[in-house]
Amino acid sequence: MTRAPVLPSLAAAAHGGPALAVTVVAALLGVAADLPASSVALVTAAVLAGQLTIGWGNDLVDTRRDQDVGRSDKPLATGALSPRLVLGCLAGAAVACVGLSVAVGGRSALVHLGLVVAMGHAYNLGLKATAWSWLPYALAFGSLPAVVSLAEGRWPDWWLLATGALLGVGAHLLNALPDLADDVRTGVRGLPHRLGATGSRVLAAGLLTLGSVLAVVGPGGEPPLWAWLVLVLVGGLAVASVLGRGRLPFQAAMAIALVDVVLLVAR
Repeated sequence: MTRAPVLPSLAAAAHGGPALAVTVVAALLGVAADLPASSVALVTAAVLAGQLTIGWGNDLVDTRRDQDVGRSDKPLATGALSPRLVLGCLAGAAVACVGLSVAVGGRSALVHLGLVVAMGHAYNLGLKATAWSWLPYALAFGSLPAVVSLAEGRWPDWWLLATGALLGVGAHLLNALPDLADDVRTGVRGLPHRLGATGSRVLAAGLLTLGSVLAVVGPGGEPPLWAWLVLVLVGGLAVASVLGRGRLPFQAAMAIALVDVVLLVAR
């Protein structure tokens, strides 16, 4: 068998897209919080290292399950990567994650390692198959703003934590939709699988819309006009995610998630 190039395969096994998205959000939060450039760089690197461990850990744990359902997009399942190589990369990323997190600051490190990274691995190691599959996402995404702000010793406002948590649960519900059937075949029965595709999509739209509202009104004072206009857009997307047909509901819910990220950073 001809092996695929190693670096693209490692990126795929690490769930490169989601890992990069979370890392970019952390970097943008750091910039929006006016952290020094050195702190932004450290936080960004620490978050990226942590996300790599979670992605590689997920594919290592799920290798047999991915083989059983014929996942051709999973390098470990197809044999394009050896488990030993991925495990070595995971160990290296874990060491880097701990070192970088400690360099950011003690309190930030405790939150990052104890909530964001630990919850990601708790999901991989069992919670994903239970009705509590949403909890790691709520805690990890809800804690991410604290990882950033604690780099300068500040605890973030409550609405930032709540918006992050709602965004995390909504992302979990949407992320699970493409693989619902394969997951059920291999014994995974998380919250999205219990709700079904329609229930998951509707709940995700509701949670993400609530997150948008919190991001607009949470900071207090009179929100700017553009923020109200964004809420009108979110309302239209929420209607489309519930009443639309075909791919439109999923795309509309994903658009709300993107708007939430923008609001989280901008507000």
